[in-house]
Formats: sequence, structure tokens, C-alpha cells
Amino acid sequence: MKDMTFSTLIAVFEEIFGRGLFWAMVVAAVLVTGAYLFVLVRDRAVSWHKFLWAQLSMPVGAVLAVWLVLAMTHSRLSDMGGPIDVIVLLLVAAGGAVGMAILVYTGQSLLRGPEE
Repeated sequence: MKDMTFSTLIAVFEEIFGRGLFWAMVVAAVLVTGAYLFVLVRDRAVSWHKFLWAQLSMPVGAVLAVWLVLAMTHSRLSDMGGPIDVIVLLLVAAGGAVGMAILVYTGQSLLRGPEE
């Protein structure tokens, strides 16, 4: 792989996760992001109570993201070979944590409505 292009990244992710799962995750991410933006515009303020619960869910999201990547690549933590592997795993965990926080905040806001 000489050149890292957007299409190359998509091909790699499709190979890792499978075409169906990868595009399902992309669609889910777009829907949750759209719902999150809708909630922010609708409420015009951040609910700190909901934000706290969203932050408390972040470790769960980090663990689930790392587990999913390790399961899909048929790898174990003992297969980590160097610093770049650790950096990639930390980035996956960070992405999972942020994603879970957005999902939890959005879910609470859509189910409970805006706080007065």
C-alpha cells in the first residue's frame, strides 16, 4: 500500500468488518450524529445531568470498541507488537468512548425531552 487514500481506507475497513457491518456502522453513526445535532439545536443548552450520565458510560464504550476490533480481526491483546499498535488501540478506545457518550446523551434527550 503505497498511497493512503480515502478509498483505500474504506476498502481496508470493509475487509476487516465485512461490507454489511461496516456500512451499517457508518449509517448508524450518521443517524446518531444527526439526532445529536437535532437535540442540541432543539434544547439550545447542554443538560449537565444528562452529560454526567453520558460521561459515566464512556468506559463501557471504550471497552466495547476495543472488544469489537479485536474480535473482528481475530486478535488478542497479547498480539500487540509495538507502539503503533498501542496508539491505534487507544484511538479506537477513545472513539468508542466518545461515540458511547454521544449515543447516551442523545438517547436520554430524545426519550426524556428537554429539561426545563
